[in-house]
Amino acid sequence: MKGLSKDRLWSIAVLTPSIILIAVFVYGFIARSVYVSMTDWGNDPAQALAEHPIIRWVGLANYGELFTGFLQGRFRQELVSTIFFTVLFIAGCLILGLGLALILDRNPRGEGVWRTIFLFPMSLSFIVTGTIWRWMLQPQGGVNMAPTLVGGAPSTFPWLSSTDSVLKFDWNKLPLLTASVVAVVLIVVAVRAMQAGDRRRTVVAAVCAGVLLLWALFVGPNLKMLPAPEYHGFNLALIGIIIAAVWQMSGYTMALYLAGLRGIPEELREAAKVDGANDYGMYRHVIFPLLSPITLSAMIILGHISLKIFDLVYAMAGPDNLQTSVPALNMYLTSFRQNQFSLGAAIGTVLLILVAFIIVPYLASQFRTEEGHA
Repeated sequence: MKGLSKDRLWSIAVLTPSIILIAVFVYGFIARSVYVSMTDWGNDPAQALAEHPIIRWVGLANYGELFTGFLQGRFRQELVSTIFFTVLFIAGCLILGLGLALILDRNPRGEGVWRTIFLFPMSLSFIVTGTIWRWMLQPQGGVNMAPTLVGGAPSTFPWLSSTDSVLKFDWNKLPLLTASVVAVVLIVVAVRAMQAGDRRRTVVAAVCAGVLLLWALFVGPNLKMLPAPEYHGFNLALIGIIIAAVWQMSGYTMALYLAGLRGIPEELREAAKVDGANDYGMYRHVIFPLLSPITLSAMIILGHISLKIFDLVYAMAGPDNLQTSVPALNMYLTSFRQNQFSLGAAIGTVLLILVAFIIVPYLASQFRTEEGHA
C-alpha cells in the first residue's frame, strides 16, 4: 500500500462497492442461472415450490430437450422467429434511420420540429408502443380500414393473428445450414485477410472453412436431430411487431447517423467535389465509409434489443399467441407459470449465449482499436 497514491486509494474505495455489487447481482446470478439450468428443478411439480426441494444434477439434458425434445417445438420456432425478427428489425431501423438523417442533414425548414417528431417514439416504453399498435392492427379496424379513405375496400390481413408462414426449412437441416453459413463467413474473412497481407489469419480461416465444408458435405446431410421432419419459418404475424419496433427505434438510429453526418468536416465534402465527385460518389466513397463505425454500433445495440424483446410482444399479441412468441416470453411462461425453473434457466442461458455472440466480438474489436491508438 506504500506505493499507492492517495488518488488511487480513493479510486479503489469508490469502485469497490460497485465491483462487489456487479459481481454478486450480475455475474453471480448468471452463474446461478447456468447451474440451475443443469438441474431438474421444477420437472417434478411437487418439488418445484417446496421449502426444501430435492434438486438433481442432469447436466445438459435440459438443453438437449430444448433443441431435440418432442415437446419443445415452440422454443425452436421461437428461435427461428427471433432470427427473422432481428434481421428485419435491424435492417428496417438502419435504412429508415439513415434516410431520415440524410433528409435532416440538408437543413430543411423546421428541422428542429421534424427531429423532435422522429425522436418522439423512442421516448415511449415498449408497453405503450405495443398497446397503440395493437389497436391500429386490429383486423376489423385500424390500418386495415385505410383503403376506405380513398374509396377502396378494407384490407383483410389478420396481422397479429395470421397463421401463415414463409421460408420454411426442416429443423434437422439446422446444423447443415449453420455450418454452411459459418463456412461462407470464414471464406470472406480469409479473402479479406489475404488482401490485407495477414497470412496467419488467412490460413486459419481457410482451414476452418474447409473443415466445415467437408463436414457439411459428408456428415451434415445424414445428421438427424429429430425422428421426423419439423418445419419452421417466418410467421407473417411477426410483421406487425416488426413494424412497431422499427417505428419506435428508427429515431434512435436517425440521431446516431445525424450526429455522424454533422461530424464529417465540410472540407472533405468540398475536396470530393473538387475531385469531380457527384452526390452519389461523395456518399458512396466519402460519407458512407465514415459512417460505418456508427452502423456497427447501431447494429450491436439493436441486435441486443431484438434478442431479448419481451414487453412489446407481450403488449401486442399476448403471452399465448404461438405465432408471435419469442424465447424471452417462453422463458417467462416456463419459469413463472409452469414453475419449470431449470428449463426456464436453460432458455435464459441460450439467450445469454446469443447476446454474447453479438456483444463479445464488438467489445474485442473495440479493445483492439483502443490498444492500437495507445
